[in-house]
Amino acid sequence: MFGIRAGYSLLQSFTTVAAQPKFPSRTICHALRTSLSARNYATTSNFKNKKEEVIASFDHVEAEYKTYKPITPGIRHLKRPINPHLYKGKPVRLLTVPLRRKGGRNSTGRITVRFRGGGHKRRIRVVDFMRNEPGVYDVVRIEYDPGRSAHIALITARDPKTEGTAKWKYILAPEGLRAGDVVQSFRSGIPEDLHREVFGTQEETAGNAEEDKATTDALAVGILSGKTIKLGNCLPLRLIPTGTVIHCISLNPQGKAILVRSAGTFAQVLHHEEGGRYSHVRLQSGEIRKVLQSCVATVGKVSNAAWHGRSLGKAGRNRWLGWRPRVRGVAMNACDHPHGGGRGKSKSNKHPVSVWGWPTKGKRTRKPGPKGPKNSNKMVLKERPRGKEKRSGVSSR
Repeated sequence: MFGIRAGYSLLQSFTTVAAQPKFPSRTICHALRTSLSARNYATTSNFKNKKEEVIASFDHVEAEYKTYKPITPGIRHLKRPINPHLYKGKPVRLLTVPLRRKGGRNSTGRITVRFRGGGHKRRIRVVDFMRNEPGVYDVVRIEYDPGRSAHIALITARDPKTEGTAKWKYILAPEGLRAGDVVQSFRSGIPEDLHREVFGTQEETAGNAEEDKATTDALAVGILSGKTIKLGNCLPLRLIPTGTVIHCISLNPQGKAILVRSAGTFAQVLHHEEGGRYSHVRLQSGEIRKVLQSCVATVGKVSNAAWHGRSLGKAGRNRWLGWRPRVRGVAMNACDHPHGGGRGKSKSNKHPVSVWGWPTKGKRTRKPGPKGPKNSNKMVLKERPRGKEKRSGVSSR
């Protein structure tokens, strides 16, 4: 009896399976597993520049960032700019010097800069901020510089007679400069061959009327601007037309560039004084100041504008950059900070001050008078927006 029932149930199961349609179950499961495992580890998101009043050539700039799948807490909020054009190799060894870390200490061993120390070992890239050597230079590649926020460009002289450090250089890379482009420096003036090419027609028009000669001169100046005002070229301010976006501005005719060098910053030439010595330049902060027309600047905007929207994601990456934790004053003892000591986490009924007792959080600390915040620099025509003007969004742009 048991054998008959077992045989009947086995036969019934076979008939049921045979009646059901056959599905490629292994193929479906394999496809599901492959589709799930094929998810990208990194995704891209778009970041829009929220500045309302920007020069038309740089308006509505979108920079792409890379975000990561949060498989660890350290990469959950990590956001990095995407720069596929950067060179992935090592820098030129002869154009670097070793960085000797001080840990925030001065020559006597005392801490003068707090919360510094550690960090990854790095070498300083020697960047040419003078641009004294004339001639045509070819851009070899764009590189990452750990010592600054902007990218740098490796350039080489086209003249085979150039040797030594003048043959290879690092310069700040403007936005849009790529390998294969050509840059020049006109700090020492316009070359004779270019001057002869542009202004050679003046001798032919010497006998014409004054109006025709003025028209020819204006046309020659326009042609000269078209040949010199190119991305990455360095030239005196007197040769730069008004409205041009510039960076790497020097304040001394024989000095190096000291203004507008961080990532994404730019200035703009507003006006040239007729018969004067100065040009009016609007800086990134909104300040308008006078600069000698014999000082030099570089055409373009500093590269890596997306650097300002990055997110390190964890405190450890800040340690890699050489920054130690910033301790709050209320967390210290009373002997270490004016806000320290006491029971609980309150600083009591004290005005917020720094560790040295200076008022902070909006308090003006500059002295009034000729050395105060207003009219302290005779070269400044308009101060940068501060306080209420800055908060309301009112600026010179």
